[in-house]
Amino acid sequence: MIDRFVLAMATLRLLSGGIEMLAALVMLRLNQVDKALAVNSSLALVGPCVLIATTSVGLAGLADRLSPAKLAWIATGVACLLIGILKK
Repeated sequence: MIDRFVLAMATLRLLSGGIEMLAALVMLRLNQVDKALAVNSSLALVGPCVLIATTSVGLAGLADRLSPAKLAWIATGVACLLIGILKK
């Protein structure tokens, strides 16, 4: 039996991959660099959102097995990742 948290995380990643593939097809359909760049830029929002959602689901699945101190360390690590990804 597949764990429901693992299934939710995998589903989010499959959805993210589907969005990426759809964006690639849109770029090919548009066949213009400026429009393809706009599509590519919109994907910059998808990645961090999926990261946050997937990590949240995973942490919800582990919450009963981790101490509050470990959860705080994980939250700090995720915050550092997001700062590194989103900082310009």
